[in-house]
Amino acid sequence: MIYFDNSATTKPLDACVETYTKVATNYFANPSSLHRYGAKVSDLHEQARTLVAGMLSVSPEEVIFTSGGTESNNMAIKGIAGFYSNRGKHIITTAIEHPSVQNTMRYLETQGFEVTRLPVDASGVISVADLKNALREDTILVSVMHVNNEVGSVQPIAEIATLLEDREQTFFHVDHVQGLTKVALDMAGIDLVSVSGHKVHGLKGTGVLIKKKRVSLTPLLDGGGQEFGLRNGTENTAGVVAFAKALRIGLEDQKAHFTDLETIRDYLLTALADIPEVSIHTDKKKAAPHICCFSVIGHRGEILVHALEEYEMYVSTTSACSSRAKLASSTLKAMKVTDEEAVGAVRVSLSYQNTMAEAQRFIEVIQVIIKNLNEVVK
Repeated sequence: MIYFDNSATTKPLDACVETYTKVATNYFANPSSLHRYGAKVSDLHEQARTLVAGMLSVSPEEVIFTSGGTESNNMAIKGIAGFYSNRGKHIITTAIEHPSVQNTMRYLETQGFEVTRLPVDASGVISVADLKNALREDTILVSVMHVNNEVGSVQPIAEIATLLEDREQTFFHVDHVQGLTKVALDMAGIDLVSVSGHKVHGLKGTGVLIKKKRVSLTPLLDGGGQEFGLRNGTENTAGVVAFAKALRIGLEDQKAHFTDLETIRDYLLTALADIPEVSIHTDKKKAAPHICCFSVIGHRGEILVHALEEYEMYVSTTSACSSRAKLASSTLKAMKVTDEEAVGAVRVSLSYQNTMAEAQRFIEVIQVIIKNLNEVVK
């Protein structure tokens, strides 16, 4: 099997599964319990928080454990909107955000908020000048993803942070789900950062929202006051300990194997570009090292996905969170890609576990598939 769908989810590391099982079996008490056993679990939970904070260069009290990227994004955006609506009801985001951001923005619009969606260029990158022009006195939040989940485009986060540094009334949220362990992010100047465990070989149902000390949020749920009163509900200690391990291993892989990952991605882009029927949507000069998006002109993306699975090769059409809707990619449409190309889009997404041999085999197979499909539609 060749698994090239790592932006949808990654295979959990054996070490993370073992850690989860050990903690869930031996430290199953409720960390909020007053007895000694609960206190041990609470200590373990806080040790994981301290480790994650150190690896992400923030303070432990700025780490809120969540169930993943979708919850973290909702918590950040709705939390800011709820707490600071008296300051203003204007929010700025981009036209290519993940559905968990896009749909949250649509919900807030029904609640009286005004949302400005910044356009992107042909590479899927926004203009900081456009953002500057969109800022208003009543802008309370700017939410921009770091790495796009469909084409891999990297946004100018540091420049945006610099632009916003003197605007105390405007908070900056970054969806870092696709960038974690792949593209370094300087946390300075960012108020809220969302990450997810299952995108870095951790377990599903784990994630983090980084919330800087100056930020207040209205919680999504009321309850027993866990996670500083912001994420109420019994803590998933086994999951967060496993997430800390996945993060450590992922950052080590980034340091040791980033160039290898980029080399495989570049090979795929070059080899695909040599196929006449293929149109490339990922600009490697402005993209993360693990995502490659392309279309085969004249063929729908889901046809290619199913043809590849016959060879036990697994890719996605676009975002796994919306691909079943069979709609043209909103990201590609924002990039002014034609509808014909957009409905044919396929995303290859790599992890540090993938190899050049797998990439070479993929190119061999996709050429055979395109040839066969062309013969069918003659």
